[in-house]
Amino acid sequence: MHSSAPGQDTSPFIRAVGRALPPHYATQEQLIAAFRELWARKHFNLERLEDLHRAVQVGGRHLALPIEAYPPLTTFQQRNDAWIREATALSEVVVRQALDKAELAPSDVDHVFFATVTGIATPSIEARVANRVRFREDFKRTPLFGLGCVAGAAGLARAADYLRAFPTHTALVIATELCSLTLQREDLSIPNIIASGLFGDGAACAVLRGAAAPGAKGPRVVASRSVFYPETERVMGWDVVDSGFKVVLSAKVPNLVKDHIRGNVDGFLAEHGLGRKDVRHWVAHTGGPKVLKAFEEALELEASTLERSWASLREVGNLSSASVLFVLGETLEDAGARPGDWGVMMAMGPGFCAEMVLLRW
Repeated sequence: MHSSAPGQDTSPFIRAVGRALPPHYATQEQLIAAFRELWARKHFNLERLEDLHRAVQVGGRHLALPIEAYPPLTTFQQRNDAWIREATALSEVVVRQALDKAELAPSDVDHVFFATVTGIATPSIEARVANRVRFREDFKRTPLFGLGCVAGAAGLARAADYLRAFPTHTALVIATELCSLTLQREDLSIPNIIASGLFGDGAACAVLRGAAAPGAKGPRVVASRSVFYPETERVMGWDVVDSGFKVVLSAKVPNLVKDHIRGNVDGFLAEHGLGRKDVRHWVAHTGGPKVLKAFEEALELEASTLERSWASLREVGNLSSASVLFVLGETLEDAGARPGDWGVMMAMGPGFCAEMVLLRW
């Protein structure tokens, strides 16, 4: 059983979560119209396109660029150059917002974890942000690429691991995803059509402080667990092709959730003397309607339990690694959490894998 007696707990605190969306917004109907125009020329079954887009239950999405700026981007380099520019700008916004919420300055930051799966940059984006916000010259950097949707939860867990070793330190977890800049316009596969309807653009930044840092408040990260599912590497990910990132997305994802997540969560909670009934706050990645339903059914959750995740999916789409941090931020601000409340944060992503984080207010 986890000890939470004063003076003994080494669990870091989540001080604040900043969230930012690009200024360009398109409703799902506007996006369907744009795709109709594009894909009608290729004789794709347009009714199928509309069915797939409406099935993901996304009302609209924020885009890194105005919708008319996408057609001229025909090469991987053009899209990735736009990604570097826009990801740096959005990451700066969300870092400043998160530090303001946490009442901290850039000079207070000891370690920055940066997660993405939608573009490539060396130096990585957190280095470019450092030149704008002026972190200390001795700050540490851990860029995380390739974890996809699980990276918001995994990044938070790895930052918490670091802060157990350095309990006076402050860490940022930045997750910036511009999914719109990865879209393969020539790919008429069902996974790509679904991805074109599901994924949106956004960034989030969580501020974590070690247990011995001054002014500690917010939920503690009590523990985390990673779960890797062998021989599932074609379930989700990218094929890197000449034109960029081509989505790999299997219809098996909801079934993997149904088959595994209950046992994973129950085993994780049991290690801490807890059961699902003890958890008041569930912070779930907004994978899509089938994934959220699979979470609800497998964990026997009431319909309203994942309402923040459902609302986030409807309003902004699946933001890959940033999504679970958006839901976490809303939970911190709106959930009316009381001291002693338990929470579980969970996400799944390429590997195929899951990450679970145990929180206590």
